[in-house]
Amino acid sequence: MNILITNARQLITLKGPAKARAGKEADELFIIENGAVAIKGEKILAVGTTEEIKANYISDKTIDASNKVVMPGFVDPHTHPVFVNTREHEFEMRIKGKSYVEISQSGGGIRSSIKAVREASEDELYELSEKRIKRMISNGTTTLEAKSGYGLSTESEIKMLKVIKRLDENLPIDIIPTFMGAHEFPIEYIDNHEEYIRILKEEMMPEVKKQNLAEYCDIFTEEHVYNIEQSRDILNRAKNLGFKIRMHADEIKPIGGAELAAEVGAVSADHLGAASDKGIEAMKNAGVIATLLPGTIFSLGMKSYARARDMIDAGLPVALATDYNPGSCNCDSMQFIITLACLQMKMTVAEAITASTINAAYSLEMGDKIGSLEVGKYADILIMDMPSYQYLPYHFGSNNVETVIKNGKVIASP
Repeated sequence: MNILITNARQLITLKGPAKARAGKEADELFIIENGAVAIKGEKILAVGTTEEIKANYISDKTIDASNKVVMPGFVDPHTHPVFVNTREHEFEMRIKGKSYVEISQSGGGIRSSIKAVREASEDELYELSEKRIKRMISNGTTTLEAKSGYGLSTESEIKMLKVIKRLDENLPIDIIPTFMGAHEFPIEYIDNHEEYIRILKEEMMPEVKKQNLAEYCDIFTEEHVYNIEQSRDILNRAKNLGFKIRMHADEIKPIGGAELAAEVGAVSADHLGAASDKGIEAMKNAGVIATLLPGTIFSLGMKSYARARDMIDAGLPVALATDYNPGSCNCDSMQFIITLACLQMKMTVAEAITASTINAAYSLEMGDKIGSLEVGKYADILIMDMPSYQYLPYHFGSNNVETVIKNGKVIASP
């Protein structure tokens, strides 16, 4: 035995069906009062009351979680942490009345990050990104997805994905790579979209697949970026090459991104602030998980939060993510995202925790390994200095995490 965690006031297990949760299931945390967890090696050996666990297991190390909440580590399934420069000046531009699309169309936004990423060395990108991800770990993130998309050339996208691979190898958490060459049209192809799409399909994606640098392919499907026809063409090519699909869909306008996500069999469709009823139903029927990003809407000063309440009630599983990036959402805390989900999308606290753990794990196709505290799963566990799970969104603006455990090892004590 490696570790016993005992005396937890609330042990949030999220025990339940082996699938992403929706409807009433999303509101069930399966809490054990005065709970305990036995960890052997990387995995959970037993879960129960402290009395039960102490009676049956001994350990070299015991962590006393008296008056604390013990829960699964956060899974953040949508991030963009590999970049050079921050864009706080755009934040001020938005405060003064400029919209996200206006800033993008005037040369800001995603395009403004490209030049620095193209010029940066792999080592420079690595060092900047490592620092950011370590902050995410201290805030309780034990698994995250990381996208490319600030290079938008074959060489620079490969460079970003190699950085993500190094981060996964060297940092103590799991980092899942996603290729996102279709994040924007680079300035040199602003008047020749067809040629850039050709490069994406015939050069970038085959090379990424050849080097085995990404599991998923993502695209920004929106009226001012990739339209439905372009997105369908690119995503079908990605599928033929063996990529699994993620999508930025219907963030700003209801152009049919959610419906396309269902059509192409995406694992996850993200943002969805403008998703239609038809799109929500199509996603549910196709088994697509809705990954919602309330931090982005908050940072952009908008009111078009995704309709989480309608989605959950309709039986569509919802996950939450930070969308950590240099422009529209420079947020590295899943705890704050949970607060926003409750306040702005009217999710219950239990639903928001479910969305940040087990559902987020399923959105990365890892729900059989992580996301809940169940026997046989990896011991990705947070000890939270708070009296109840309801305290998590209530006490916002600071870090409730006391201890972060990943694969049975303590990796952070903020």
